[in-house]
Amino acid sequence: MCNVKLFLCMGGGDGETNYAKNSLIQDKAISRTKPIVEEAIKEVYNSLNPKSLVVADLGCSSGPNTFLVISEIVEAIGDHCRKLGHNPPEIQYILNDLPGNDFNTLFDYSEKFKEKLKEVEEEVVPYVVGVPGSFYGRLFPQSSVHFIHSSYSLHWLSQVPQGLKSDTGLPLNKRNIYIAKSSPQIVAESYLKQFQMGLFSISHVKILITRDGGPMILIFFGKDDRTKAPCGELSSCFGLLADALNAMVLEGIMNEAKVEDFNLPIYAASMEEVMTIVETIGLFHVEQVEIFETNWDPFDDSSDDDESAFDNFASGKNVVNCSIRAVVEPMFEKYFGEAIMDELFSRYAKNVAKHLLGEKGKHVVFMMALRK
Repeated sequence: MCNVKLFLCMGGGDGETNYAKNSLIQDKAISRTKPIVEEAIKEVYNSLNPKSLVVADLGCSSGPNTFLVISEIVEAIGDHCRKLGHNPPEIQYILNDLPGNDFNTLFDYSEKFKEKLKEVEEEVVPYVVGVPGSFYGRLFPQSSVHFIHSSYSLHWLSQVPQGLKSDTGLPLNKRNIYIAKSSPQIVAESYLKQFQMGLFSISHVKILITRDGGPMILIFFGKDDRTKAPCGELSSCFGLLADALNAMVLEGIMNEAKVEDFNLPIYAASMEEVMTIVETIGLFHVEQVEIFETNWDPFDDSSDDDESAFDNFASGKNVVNCSIRAVVEPMFEKYFGEAIMDELFSRYAKNVAKHLLGEKGKHVVFMMALRK
């Protein structure tokens, strides 16, 4: 399978299935954690009273969501300084993602954002810069960043886990593209090991680049500890996508060997797994944790008890177009080819719609605030 650094990126450009137009789930999570971000940045200011603040957004992607956090930070600092009678600090905002990210669209949004921001915050207009590269490696000089934020990125692994093939090179996770109930135990163990390695790497790198005990706020997919299942809630979501792929194999549309060799570089850990890793690393203190759920369909805010919520067919399309396709299509396209994408995601939408007839799909989301 191709290099994750080269093919993992959100859908760019201005098409109907791009990430910028289809990231409402991420928007909701950022809005939900706004008070935590604002309080954290005020604490940084109070403890340092700096003339300039450096904030890094790891895995920023491309689109208007990227600038929600900047807005929150700028407005919080502006309001706080006015109350204190201080001149606000200059803010440098570093946008980081893999080289394949659509930075052109991102910088276009940046200019529009800054013009709009001047209307409400004349005194605090951030200097926005882009830094391409993997956050699993060293990106910035030592002790150069005051505050780190990362939204919906930590569940992405630095590579597809090792150990998904037998000693003779045969795929062990046949007919699956992620951990599933039918996956051998070694598949779940390999995914967890890769996630552990990534979190160890991030922690040791971030301990070098953060200044004066600066906080790190992470938002990422997790799984419910109560299920005690190795696959978690993402398994159902990606299992339906695997079903679409396998159906196309049976019809001769897809190559079976190519499908069997494909595994997603993503892992939704349990909170117990995350806390065990953080405690083992011993470099960060966990200040705050929140666990919440979001519906697969970002336009559906109804509860489980609301039977009249949404048309399942429309909801299936919403899930695929607004939650999944914009996120995974670039890697599927590079691996399987562009020609079958519409057919694949059309089948996937039908599978999701059928699934939603029986139960409402839920994502489990973790928010963690850590300090050095």
